[in-house]
Amino acid sequence: MLTIELARRLVDAGLVWQPGSGDRFVVPVKGMEEDVFVISEITVDVHHFTTGDVIGFNGTTEWALDSVEQDKVVWLPREDQLRDLLGDAFVSLERLEGGYAVTIRGRDGDLERHVDIDAERAYARAAAAALGSSAPDEEQSA
Repeated sequence: MLTIELARRLVDAGLVWQPGSGDRFVVPVKGMEEDVFVISEITVDVHHFTTGDVIGFNGTTEWALDSVEQDKVVWLPREDQLRDLLGDAFVSLERLEGGYAVTIRGRDGDLERHVDIDAERAYARAAAAALGSSAPDEEQSA
């Protein structure tokens, strides 16, 4: 699963989130960073207001969190969403000893390889590069 830092790097690179059913997110406040929520029309959904979107927690009587503004949470894109984002730039996913490598075709046409400990993180690194992230791709050795 993506780290909060890698998910934020995607946002910094320009990834825009339109919340939908099945999307995962975290509320980055002390004590909740490890709790991953999933949007579902049953328990967590998106309410659209003129002042902005709010993520609502329906039927959660066991704790006091009713809703949270979308800009206060961090979206954790799934592997399939990241692969779709790459589109035609995606070349391959390769399993390595201890990790994965995603190869994409960069804007200049050269092949770029992005490595991390799991496929989702490797896709995220590739997506950040494809979106034009100016942050260096700190490849984790696999």
